[in-house]
Amino acid sequence: MNSMKTSLKIFAGDLKNSFTDLLPIIVVVALFQGAVIRSMPDNLFSIVAGLTIVAVGLALFIRGLELGIFPIGEGLAVDFARKGSVFWLLLFAFTVGFATTVAEPALIAISQKAASISNGLIDAFWLRMTVAFSVGFAILLGVLRILLGHPVAYYIIGGYILVVLITFFAPKEIIGLAYDSGGVTTSTVTVPLVAALGIGLASSIKGRNPVIDGFGLIAFASLTPMIFVQVYGIIVYAMGESSSLPILAQAVIETEKAAQHFQWQDIFWDLIATVKDVLPILAVIFFFQYVIIKKPVAHLHRILIGIAMVIVGLYAFIVGLEMGLFPIGETIAFDLTAMKNNLLIYLFAFLIGFSTTMAEPSLLAIAIKAEEISAGSIKQTRLRAVVAMGVAVGIALGAYRIVVGDPIHYYIIAGYLLVIAFTYFAPDYIIPIAYDSGGVTTSTVTVPLVAALGLGLAENIEGRNPLIDGFGLIAFASLFPMLTVMGYGIYAEYYRKQTLSQEEEA
Repeated sequence: MNSMKTSLKIFAGDLKNSFTDLLPIIVVVALFQGAVIRSMPDNLFSIVAGLTIVAVGLALFIRGLELGIFPIGEGLAVDFARKGSVFWLLLFAFTVGFATTVAEPALIAISQKAASISNGLIDAFWLRMTVAFSVGFAILLGVLRILLGHPVAYYIIGGYILVVLITFFAPKEIIGLAYDSGGVTTSTVTVPLVAALGIGLASSIKGRNPVIDGFGLIAFASLTPMIFVQVYGIIVYAMGESSSLPILAQAVIETEKAAQHFQWQDIFWDLIATVKDVLPILAVIFFFQYVIIKKPVAHLHRILIGIAMVIVGLYAFIVGLEMGLFPIGETIAFDLTAMKNNLLIYLFAFLIGFSTTMAEPSLLAIAIKAEEISAGSIKQTRLRAVVAMGVAVGIALGAYRIVVGDPIHYYIIAGYLLVIAFTYFAPDYIIPIAYDSGGVTTSTVTVPLVAALGLGLAENIEGRNPLIDGFGLIAFASLFPMLTVMGYGIYAEYYRKQTLSQEEEA
């Protein structure tokens, strides 16, 4: 009975935090709907109900992570470290990356969209395989880095230089899609599992620091698809004729808009899709646990309850978004474009970027882990706010790029040069967290709204091509948090040194 009371008390706290996280989104939507567009939405009850369901789903998701996903990920890492088999550990890392990415709904949607817009030149199946293989390779490479003890910055900076070099050879139709593909690979369930694997591994190996060595796997998973997809684009566009079809793009946008209007009969299919998203991860985990490590899962009953809570929480979260957030976000974006006021578009992009990131489950999971393993020196609320500010700036700048019609790679190259410069000055402990923060910002909440905003702007602004200009906002949302988190680390270190010198003088 006491344990039941304790559990309810913890869940009540999680629920309160969830409503607090959603408050910025509610404020932004209410502000633009009431003060700027000056009309009340028709489906107000559905929006309120949807946001309530989102809050409950988020609370269940977080509690499920703590009970199920984090413990099993860290347990597997410890068991592999004890077993001492590098081959099986690397195979597990690759399989987790590949299996979870192939089933990622956002990637399936993006692949189908790219196939339609390119008139079949880009094959949806092979694009998915390319991205899934690149993520598997990324997790394998990231685990190998932890085993070898190499600094994460060398790998990431080398990767960004490669991304930039390949951009000059890639067809322009593929660049925005390649940059965005790095953002859609890290799903809400994959991120906590991969983070737990990295941190568990770094904690188990002598001479490794969980803060410095444990983070960075998600950054790898966001980086390699940009390289692999551009190479894939070079090959397919060299073999076939380049085609850019705005009419098909319009059809895709209309299909997306129709899909974002909530239908009650979709509830069952949402649940099936959520289970399908989680099943490959569970299959990989239990295969390696029972067949390779040959050891039963500790506290299996609790782990299974946690996994069930993650599935139900994520499902409720998606249903709530479809009821409440997606329709209103789409409507506001369309109305603002029709008003022909660019400053309002930039302001909306900034505020929606900040508010959706604060409610992002993947970021919340990473921030909780960062606070835990840094013994409270990295505050999760502050870290999330700094990441959200980066996303806000990134999406606003990305919206500006679409409005003025500049090529995306100039902005991204300049951004990567800044990342390299910030890496040189940032303290060691913040660099891997900063790199990972770019991957966790583009997940369940942010991707659909940001993708709809980018494609909507490109379709409604004269002279813009949705295939070339509409993609890319997700890349901006992934890039800028790295700068703001490292900037925060540089400032925190400077402030700490100033305080120490003042104390010594006193």
